[in-house]
Amino acid sequence: MDYFVIASILVFISAFFGYLNVRFIKLPNTIGLTVITILFTLGVFALSYFDDTLLNAERYIITHIDFRSVLLDIMLSFLLFAGALHTDLQKLRELRWPILIFATFGVLVSTFLVGTIIFYMLHGIGIEVQFINCLLFGALISPTDPIAVLGILKKANVPKKLEIKIVGESLFNDGVGVVIFLTIFGIASGSSGDFSMTDVLILFIHEVGGGLLLGALLGWVTVRLMKSIDDYDIEVIITLATVMTGTIVAQYLHISAPLAMVVAGLVVGGNTARQLAMSELTENYVDKFWELIDILLNTLLFVLIGMELLVLDLEPEYIMAGLLAIPIALICRYASLIIPVNVFAKRLDFVPNTNLIMTWGGLRGAISIALALGLTYEMHRELFLVMTYVVVIFSIIVQGLTVGKLVKKLRRKIEGL
Repeated sequence: MDYFVIASILVFISAFFGYLNVRFIKLPNTIGLTVITILFTLGVFALSYFDDTLLNAERYIITHIDFRSVLLDIMLSFLLFAGALHTDLQKLRELRWPILIFATFGVLVSTFLVGTIIFYMLHGIGIEVQFINCLLFGALISPTDPIAVLGILKKANVPKKLEIKIVGESLFNDGVGVVIFLTIFGIASGSSGDFSMTDVLILFIHEVGGGLLLGALLGWVTVRLMKSIDDYDIEVIITLATVMTGTIVAQYLHISAPLAMVVAGLVVGGNTARQLAMSELTENYVDKFWELIDILLNTLLFVLIGMELLVLDLEPEYIMAGLLAIPIALICRYASLIIPVNVFAKRLDFVPNTNLIMTWGGLRGAISIALALGLTYEMHRELFLVMTYVVVIFSIIVQGLTVGKLVKKLRRKIEGL
C-alpha cells in the first residue's frame, strides 16, 4: 500500500465522518471528527474479537504515518499560516505585550509547575519516573494548540478582545513550547552534559528570533510580489510557495518554521498588505483558498488524533495517571496566568474572568501528541503518551464543548450584578 493509497483512504474517512457529523451529530467539526473516529476505532477493536481484518488494516495505515513528522514538519506550517492570515494584526499589535508574556513566561512557569506536581503524583501511585522526564511532560502539555483553539473558539462566542488574546497566545506559544521541550529533551537524553543557561539563551534566540525574522522577510517579499501584479490565480500560488519554500528554508536553517509561518501569515493578511497588494477579487480567492486548506488539513488531523488510539499502551495505571493529569494541567495553567493577567488587567481593560476563560479555552491538541511521540522509551514514552492523549481528548471534547457555555454563564453573572 503506497502513500497515495493511504492518503486517499484518510481523505475518504475524513469526508465520510465529516458528513456524518454535519448531517446527524452536528458538533463543531473539530470535536465531532475526534469523537466519531474514537468511536469507530473502539468499534474496530470490538469487531477484532470476531474478525481482525479491519483492525489490521487500520493499524497498517497508522503505523505507516509518522504523525510527529507529518504534523510538525508539514501540516503545522500550512495551518498556522492559514490561521494567522485571518487574524486581526492591528488588534494583535495592541495586545503584543500580554500575548508575549503569556506565550513565554506562562509556558515556562506552567512547564515547571506541571512537571513538579506530576513527579510527586506518579510516585504517589507507584510509578517511578525521573524528575527531568516529568519536566518533559510539563513542556509538551503546557502550550495551547492553535489548531484546536482556532477551530473551536470561532463558534464559542468569546468576547473579541479576549479571543484575540487566546488566539494570539496559541499562535506563538507552540514555537516557544517546542524550544523549551527540545532544551529539556537535550538534558534528559544526556547529549548535553555541560548544558548551561547560555546554551538555552542561544537556542532560544536562534529558534525563536530566527523564525520571527524569517517570517517577517517572507511576508514582506510576498506582499511586494503580489503588489507588482494583478492576477489572482498567480497571487494565490505565490502565497502557497511562501509557505512551502519558507518551511524548507526554516528547517535548513534550524529555526522555528511554525513561528516563521505565523509572522508571514500576519504580514500578508494584515489590513495594510490587503489594501496595497490585493484587489478585491484576489483577496477573496486568497481567503477562500486558505480556508479550504485549513478545513481539509484540520479534518485529516483530527481523524488522525482519533486513530492514534491504536498505538497506545492502555495500561490501567497509565490511564489513571492521565485522568489525574487533567486537573493538574488546568490548575497549573491558571496559576501561570495569574501574574500576567493581573499586571495587564487595568492597563488594557481585560474582560472580567479573563484568567478563568483563558484557562478553560486554552485547549491542548495535536502538537502535544506529536511531541510525546518523539520521546524515547527511556523517557517513559508509553506512559507519557497515554497521559498526553487523555489530557488532549478531554481538552478537545469536554473543554471544547463547554467553553461557549462557560462564557455565556459568566456574561449573565456579570450583567446581573
